[in-house]
Amino acid sequence: MSTYTQVEKNGLFELTDAARAELVSSSYYNEDLAPTSVSQRNWTTYNITMLWVGMAICIPSLSLASGLIGMGVSPWLSVLNVALGNLIILIPIQLNSQIGTKYGIPFPLFARLTFGTLGAQIPAILRAITACGWTSVQAWVGGGAVGAIIGCFASKFSDADWLISIPSWGGMTPVAVGQFVGYIIFIIFIGWVAYTGMDQIKWIQNIGGPLLLAVMIALLIWAYSITPEGTGFFEVMSQSNDDELIAQNGGFLVVYLVALMGNIAFWATMALNIPDFSRYAKSQKDQFRGQLYGMPIPMAFCAFVGAYFAQATKLAYGEAMFDPTGVFYHLENKIVIFIAALGVVAATVTTCVAANVVAPANGFSNIAPKKISYKKGVVITIIIAFFILQAWWIYGSGAAYFTWMNAYGTILAPIAAIFIADYFVCKKQKIDVAGLFKGSDGRYWYNGGFNVAAIIAWVVAFILPLLIYFGVSGPFWTFINSINYVWSFVVGLVVYVILMKTSMAKNSFVTEEEHESFTDRA
Repeated sequence: MSTYTQVEKNGLFELTDAARAELVSSSYYNEDLAPTSVSQRNWTTYNITMLWVGMAICIPSLSLASGLIGMGVSPWLSVLNVALGNLIILIPIQLNSQIGTKYGIPFPLFARLTFGTLGAQIPAILRAITACGWTSVQAWVGGGAVGAIIGCFASKFSDADWLISIPSWGGMTPVAVGQFVGYIIFIIFIGWVAYTGMDQIKWIQNIGGPLLLAVMIALLIWAYSITPEGTGFFEVMSQSNDDELIAQNGGFLVVYLVALMGNIAFWATMALNIPDFSRYAKSQKDQFRGQLYGMPIPMAFCAFVGAYFAQATKLAYGEAMFDPTGVFYHLENKIVIFIAALGVVAATVTTCVAANVVAPANGFSNIAPKKISYKKGVVITIIIAFFILQAWWIYGSGAAYFTWMNAYGTILAPIAAIFIADYFVCKKQKIDVAGLFKGSDGRYWYNGGFNVAAIIAWVVAFILPLLIYFGVSGPFWTFINSINYVWSFVVGLVVYVILMKTSMAKNSFVTEEEHESFTDRA
């Protein structure tokens, strides 16, 4: 009888048929978690590029640059900030993609490898809660469009001065009634779509991206139309920093670094669960090039649109408009409003459901599969998104937007770093795939199902930058907070490597000889 549990084909590994058949009975195995076979890894550079284009081109991407404009930064420096942030986060995304393509494993198994079979719930839950926040933000964007559509038939809903005060983390927050009603309708709708399945809107997925691209172009045209007479296109982009606004927000260095960390954190979730997608890549070259082409370029384009839009509104109205959906309050042609708003709704529905609702719903279900179904997970996601992670606060201003991204980025950064350190430095890219499903009988059980080294490194890494949110102040703490993602990432990586070299977790390491003993070289 063969002792091989995995087979290697041109640098790609898959479970043997015998090993897969044996693992099916494990309580830690299901088909969703099963590693992809080599034949299933058929995504080309084009497929991965288009995946990223679809995720990157969205309204919240525009607000990264518009938020900087609102804090006083010039348009071109705002675009540079977004572009640089995305290039930096692309590094851990690319590194953590490698294991997905090589071994075919998804994010939950990567988490088991590093945090332990039970400890894997920690990064899974954190990623799920963050996705709940993005569900709320996307629903707020879609809600603004729904409110605009209602306003075409009931003009009161188009009145930006018709306000209601609602509780938020920052106290009572005034929001437009049309926006809030639209938000409630939209978040209930996406909850229903996710609950019943996405089959009924597959056709929208095919047109959602082009529609949103058309909306962005239309946004540029409108922004150009409102600029003061004699102000050319490039003159808008060539505006200098607003020194008064920058001073109000803590000075240029603080503003720029905090925004940079926020832009890095924008895709911090993907730095964790990118194996969910890279596990389908045809080769390492395909996943690398696809992400290189598909993420930084569309994000830079969105940054340009967002910067121009915000600066144009600042020149026209005296204040930069942070949320692009606010443009609906400035349009008068109801036909134009209806078509544009419908385009935003169509594009946002698919993005929100596919990227933000399904992931946490599955994550919550994975906590207690026998008690929490996927559908119950959807309900939990919508409740957390609405009541706890309040979009009217997160997406209320550029400052709040970056605060939100910096907060979760600080917590998620060390997890991405620990993943990288574990796979490349500690385990040297040699893993026992079958062992990921064996629970207490496998090498990745660690101590009672938890890798204590990973948990300690994670907490040590994020604790200092977060203290500023609890009233700790001073130049040192301001500096730490302004580099929070980088700080947490580096500290998490270094501490984890040190702990793993001195802990009992070394029994999770696979030697060259062991790896050869259960790997069939096809």
